Amino acid sequence: MEHLLDPQGEGTSTEERASPTPHIAGNRLILDVYPDGCKRFLQVTEKQTSDLAEVTILRLSSNDAMITSVVTDLPVFSHLTSLVLKGGHLRDDYGRCQKGLLTTLPPDISKLSLLSHLDLSFNRFAELPSCVTALPLLTTLHLGHNQLRTLPDDIGELKSLTELALMSNQLTALPAGIGQLKNLKKVDLSENRLASLPEEVGNLQQCIDLELSGNNLANLPETVCNMMSLQQLYLHSNALVAVSAGLASLSNLSRLDLRNNRLRSVPIEILECSCACLQGNPIGEPELPPLSEDESQSVDLKELYVKAEDKSFCVTPNGCWVFLPHGFHLCFPPGSVSTTTRIYYQILLPDQQHVRLGHHDVLLSSTLELQPHGIQFLRDVEINISFAFLKPMPKREVVIRTFGDCSGTWTDLNTTTKEKSLHEMLASCKTCHFSWFLVVSRLVEDCCEVPKEGELLFSCVDQNIRVEFPPGATLETRTVRMQVLPVSKKMLEKITGDSESSASPLLCLSQSSAGNFLNPVKIQLPLPLGVTGDNLIRSRLFLLHGDSRAQTWTDITNQVVLQITHIYAQFQVDHFSWYWLWYTTKSYVGELAKNVYQRLRMYQVNFVALQRKRDPEQVLLQCVPKNKVETTVKRLQNRYKGPEPSDLVELVEGEQFFATFEQGLKLHSERPDCVDGRICFVFYSRMKNMKEVYVMSSADRMEKDVKGQVSFYRGSVPEGLPEEATKHRKGSRSDWMATLPIKLPRMKCTNGEYEKQKNDHSLPPLNIGNPEMGYLTETNLLGIAGRIGPDWMNVGINLGLTYNELECIRLDKCNNIDQVVLNMIFVWARRNSKQPDCLQKLIEALRNSKRNDIADHIEDVITLGKEIYTRSIRRVGLDQGNSSEDSAIAMSQS
Repeated sequence: MEHLLDPQGEGTSTEERASPTPHIAGNRLILDVYPDGCKRFLQVTEKQTSDLAEVTILRLSSNDAMITSVVTDLPVFSHLTSLVLKGGHLRDDYGRCQKGLLTTLPPDISKLSLLSHLDLSFNRFAELPSCVTALPLLTTLHLGHNQLRTLPDDIGELKSLTELALMSNQLTALPAGIGQLKNLKKVDLSENRLASLPEEVGNLQQCIDLELSGNNLANLPETVCNMMSLQQLYLHSNALVAVSAGLASLSNLSRLDLRNNRLRSVPIEILECSCACLQGNPIGEPELPPLSEDESQSVDLKELYVKAEDKSFCVTPNGCWVFLPHGFHLCFPPGSVSTTTRIYYQILLPDQQHVRLGHHDVLLSSTLELQPHGIQFLRDVEINISFAFLKPMPKREVVIRTFGDCSGTWTDLNTTTKEKSLHEMLASCKTCHFSWFLVVSRLVEDCCEVPKEGELLFSCVDQNIRVEFPPGATLETRTVRMQVLPVSKKMLEKITGDSESSASPLLCLSQSSAGNFLNPVKIQLPLPLGVTGDNLIRSRLFLLHGDSRAQTWTDITNQVVLQITHIYAQFQVDHFSWYWLWYTTKSYVGELAKNVYQRLRMYQVNFVALQRKRDPEQVLLQCVPKNKVETTVKRLQNRYKGPEPSDLVELVEGEQFFATFEQGLKLHSERPDCVDGRICFVFYSRMKNMKEVYVMSSADRMEKDVKGQVSFYRGSVPEGLPEEATKHRKGSRSDWMATLPIKLPRMKCTNGEYEKQKNDHSLPPLNIGNPEMGYLTETNLLGIAGRIGPDWMNVGINLGLTYNELECIRLDKCNNIDQVVLNMIFVWARRNSKQPDCLQKLIEALRNSKRNDIADHIEDVITLGKEIYTRSIRRVGLDQGNSSEDSAIAMSQS
């Protein structure tokens, strides 16, 4: 790589590449994308050209071993306005960002008098360097994920500061000088150890976003109520025992997050504040006894990191934090076990055998199994599970679901969630037993305890829905749960094609007791949209009852007394199920509702197999949620043709399935995601489940077409099935899910061309190198791509691909890291396959990317190729053309 791109991916021109400072792109010097960025920085500064004075933006990785010597040369960039010396570019075995090597900065940094943006996050600063507070124009200061214990009082000298990020440090207090930062608008102090705030914090009159979550705050100073510009105040996961009613009077406040504190009583003003979030507080519960000495020390628990190859760990009575691979971590408080206990774990991919989801549940994580099952702890164990960022939805909520071995049922635990990073969230719960645990997004559930005195239950999704339990409805207190699924008239019309039909929200009721209610329970549902008590025609109004699995819908209109008001319908029942109010002219309303409900279910999908119109050997396989099939096929029809999509099939979110070609068809070559000739998929309803493959046939296509099929399987492919059985493989629990026909047309070519085309596919075999230097075959390249993994971008840059090209590859296949790496390797290989030194370039790029393991492997393959070539040319009558072919074959076998 001879020049660098700016962040937008625009490369330098030919003239710039020939200039004395080829790394500078305009006024930017972006070197943190290189593993040897600091070395390149020194190459730039050694030339001392006039271009250095034009640089205003500089980025370096502080994970680079040379960073401490490099920072002394920074003052030569006298016009810098933005400086990024950030760590976190490398990750450890647990996926955590590794901190950079900076612990201090040279005093001369204060000479960068034009600097307005400084990012020192993910480093090892224990205190703020004095040169930072001497930067008069600094507006943005990022110091998150360091080791800061205190801040200097002269931080108040940064009069221009508008954004201050100090998350994930070790701050226990703030200096009074922070109140002098009159222009501060955003302050992030989350994940520190703050026990209190200074009164002067109330002087931050311009602050609109104050983040204080994850600290040890027990109280807030009253001056916080003077921060009239505040729009968002985050205080969740602290130790707050009281909050001031004055917070509710902040006129601009749109978010007051008080979740997961110790609030037992809350001012009425806060309770009535629409922007206040209070979940996870013991409001109304009695005071607990004070913590023991051991319990009060739980914040300093020992941390235990479990490697992927270790399948167990030990917990002592002293307690500990346990960090497992893939974002799972557990907190065992002191006294949770009486003796040292060994815990076994495994992380399972989603599978219908151990995942139970409702029709409208979304699986957000893998499954964590902890053994021994049913073990009882003396104190609750905290379980934290990472999951992909999910935009909050008002009608859905995230919970951790577990399996009860005794009850034999899946239950949802009281769960709290918080943002872990830009693309990741964390779900937390507490449990006293072990089993399976997974994160699920479900419809919002309202719950109440119904005593013999009666109760009234409202839906928080739709306030027009309520259930009234009269006195005497039950002798023993039972738990009632309610879920509501809104159905828009637009969606209903799209499914039914009938603008005359409308329906109320779908109401699902369940209870902890199996018996009927002793006295009838009154249910109130809103009339379907557009219908009122004044204009409805009673013969068009139907009340439908669904069974617990919602497989059938029965018209019970004539079995109950429907009382109609202006906007409500009320009726009485003595047992619970699902209820749906329909207004339609159709006579087969039960079947209509069944069809609509099936279309509303989240995990019904179609399989699609399309062939390129110009190249039928190129097959596009896709698993598409049912609501996206039409638009997907329409978008692709100009380039592809194929059979109609399969019948509807049910899949679990995150479930693994396979596609395999049968009846004379097979894959052109092995892929990183190919197992025994089967292409592996993982289904996610919110991502593209698409793969493009090349197929071939051993049949003689000069004689006739080759008719085969692609079949989709759940789990392993059944063996020994006769051809006729493919038409009868039905059933939701069967391994087989769908089969679609594939046709490779008869070849139209002369006999002279046939032998060439017989082995020449749409993606021709790609061999790079030469007989003397050795070959790498397409199979070798596939193996290399499978080993590169997350280092692919560094490798691509060192291979000479532009940043823009790498971004295009990443965005095109963003949900499949194997495919991203494969595309990157093949883009480079096709561009350089004719270059005599391309193999050496590949080896150097891998070594520069610190992947010596792959580089050594390639050298071994090349050495073997040379030996085979040397032996072959010594044979009598063996020409060089044959020897090179033997060498390529040997490389493929190696």
